[in-house]
Amino acid sequence: MKCPFCGHHEDKVVDSRASSDGAAIRRRRECLKCGKRFTTYEHVEEQPLMIIKKDGRREPFDRHKLVAGLVKACEKRPVGMDELERLVDELERELSQQFEREAPSREIGERVMKRLHALDPVAYVRFASVYREFKDVEQFMRELKELLALKATS
Repeated sequence: MKCPFCGHHEDKVVDSRASSDGAAIRRRRECLKCGKRFTTYEHVEEQPLMIIKKDGRREPFDRHKLVAGLVKACEKRPVGMDELERLVDELERELSQQFEREAPSREIGERVMKRLHALDPVAYVRFASVYREFKDVEQFMRELKELLALKATS
């Protein structure tokens, strides 16, 4: 490890411990040249999940992009950030268990809509209208009718 103070390449580890969440190891180091101490963190290097878009392009899964879309769908709704973060946490966990390297975007969209449907019907319709690219009012009305029919049976 290169010392951030003098650039020397030799140091000794003075202390090691797991981070509070257990996702990293914190190491206190001391430079063998200048004697100054610094901290490093060791993390597991994960292979990012790639998303296969509708047009066949691939891009890395972007948690922030998904949260931003959910925040927009839930604007002025009684849905807190903790609930949205929990929804995305669960989704990420599910995706990493089911898909090794790549997942189709439609799979993610459908899973998000299913969770939003249970969380807030208005946010669900907002998200669905963008995700399913409603072309006209009739498509929007069909979705609302299906939502109302489901609500009436439950």
